[in-house]
Amino acid sequence: MNDFKNDSTARHGVRVAGLLMAMVLTACGGGGGNPGAVSGGTGSGSGSTGTGGTGGTGGTTTPAAPTVSVGFTNAAGASTNALSGATLLTVNATVLDADKKPVPNAIVTFATDNTLAVFSPTAATALTDVNGVAKVSMRAASLASGGAGTVTATSSVAGTTVSGTANYSVGTTTLTFGTLSASPASIQAYGSTVLSVDVLNGSSKYTDQQVNVSFSSACVTAGKATLAATVPTNNGTVQTVYRDKGCANNDIITVTAAGIAKSASATLAIAPPAAASVQFVGATPTAQSIVVRGNGGNGRTETAILTYKVVDIFGNPLAGQRVDFTPVPAGADVVINKASDTTDATGSVVTTVNSGATPTSFRVQATLKGTGTNGGPDISTLSDSIVVTTGLPAQRGFSLSSGSFNVEGWSVDNPSATTVQVMVADAFGNPVPDGTPVVFQTNMGAIGSSDKGGCNTVNGVCSVAFRTQAPRIAIPGTPATPCNAVTPDATRPGLATICASSTDGTNTVYTRTAIFMSGSAVKYVYMDASPTPLASGEIDLGTLPSSATKSFRLQFNDVNNNPMPANSTVAITGMLGGNAAPVVPATVPSVAPHTNSAVDDPTGLTVGSIPQGYTHLFSVGSTSPTNCTGPSTAKFNVTVTTPAGSVTSIPFKLSFTCP
Repeated sequence: MNDFKNDSTARHGVRVAGLLMAMVLTACGGGGGNPGAVSGGTGSGSGSTGTGGTGGTGGTTTPAAPTVSVGFTNAAGASTNALSGATLLTVNATVLDADKKPVPNAIVTFATDNTLAVFSPTAATALTDVNGVAKVSMRAASLASGGAGTVTATSSVAGTTVSGTANYSVGTTTLTFGTLSASPASIQAYGSTVLSVDVLNGSSKYTDQQVNVSFSSACVTAGKATLAATVPTNNGTVQTVYRDKGCANNDIITVTAAGIAKSASATLAIAPPAAASVQFVGATPTAQSIVVRGNGGNGRTETAILTYKVVDIFGNPLAGQRVDFTPVPAGADVVINKASDTTDATGSVVTTVNSGATPTSFRVQATLKGTGTNGGPDISTLSDSIVVTTGLPAQRGFSLSSGSFNVEGWSVDNPSATTVQVMVADAFGNPVPDGTPVVFQTNMGAIGSSDKGGCNTVNGVCSVAFRTQAPRIAIPGTPATPCNAVTPDATRPGLATICASSTDGTNTVYTRTAIFMSGSAVKYVYMDASPTPLASGEIDLGTLPSSATKSFRLQFNDVNNNPMPANSTVAITGMLGGNAAPVVPATVPSVAPHTNSAVDDPTGLTVGSIPQGYTHLFSVGSTSPTNCTGPSTAKFNVTVTTPAGSVTSIPFKLSFTCP
């Protein structure tokens, strides 16, 4: 017992002494090593290791830190950092805390040079699993990508942001096209076919990612076929539909893609479309009217240009089609300058036709020879009717008119007194071509404009202004005109003669009209066709019962016994002791020169010597037609006011008696 105690006590003493010695050494800074150091965790797969905490030196201790380590594995799970278009990699990020324990449900964000590689999911984030590992897939950014890059994985552990990196290499992927095929290999016009081609990695289809394949052809570029420009592969194969739109030739289809060095091509046989119809497009001149041979000139042509178009069953133009031209009727007096021609790229074909010596109408038939089927006729069409006319002014189609035959101008200058219009037709009653010149002349006043004394027709019509000015006295035969060279002008004072003329190239055609240059004051009055002198006193209308109405007619004439100016107003004014009905008509109309038999003659050649004025109807009655109390007298004026404002008032009186 005693021995045992002693031994135990001795051992206890040794422990105490050792402990004290260790404390002394620690207090004095002695001892080596770093008890607080913890080695960093290693991520699965090849890659770098994230950093952790390290022990202090010389008596200072640094606590351990969380770490993130990054590694890569391929589809077989083997560790590798070699990436290519044909080989995807899985990026593994292992997150450990300060105690080197896995951190689950931590968000890890991945980053790299996106010109080399891209992540899936594209958000480039993932949660760690129970082992602290977060994974994303990484593929080459394109088949042409190549070089080396770094993946950085970043996470937050207990408020501390930690990251790890690992390097990788990207090798270019060598892909090729298989055989480009068309099914069917040849098509009819406007048919379709399916184009198909494989994208190969070596001898196998490349299926790791989609490849955008581009299709092109000459017919597609020309708009004569349709084809999807770019189509992505599906399980290494790309297909699209080619549809013909009238290519009419063999077409070479070519496929290309980024990252594939050599293109692939195939030739597609396409049957040409058949002509379905020939169409008449139009004629120049647009009115389809030409003049007989030898009558061309300003605004006139002897040649018609006819345009046709050949199309297929879909209405698309066909080039290279021969078209023959013949006149209808066959014996028409015309000359077809091109009996046949070939359609151009737009399907159009043109011929020209010259007129003969005879006015006529005709059509031109365009025919596609050899297009008849089952014994039927060849495809053909007719132009619109084309008329061959003289196109030159004809005497019987030369017409002249005036806007007004009686204008205020005997003593008033008026630069726009009225308008004189000429209408010109050819021998067939058609308006002459635009631009046909017409010359105007007058023996009183002035006509035309400062730049020309006539006008040029538009649709067979043109007009000029007639103005009142000196001379106001006509001199026989002056000026000399085509009109007075045949028949002398009228010599009535105040009546101007206007001559219009043109030519058919050989003969002069002409016509005339006459216009009164009317005075501004009433000089001569005729009551019920009898002269009524204008005395200084009132014109007495006599006496009648108060129950009766006095109706009478007055004709007003100017100083030359010509009509008062057109649009002069006629009214009863200043009425006292009577009632008056409105004057009929209340204005002076346009009054053409007329014969002694009162027949209008706008030319003035047969103008009579009688007064030429217009007659107006007046009606005046008593103010007491039923309750008459005694004799009464109505007094009033008949007032004529011209457009220039000249006023003539004529006083009248009318007496009434009780019945």
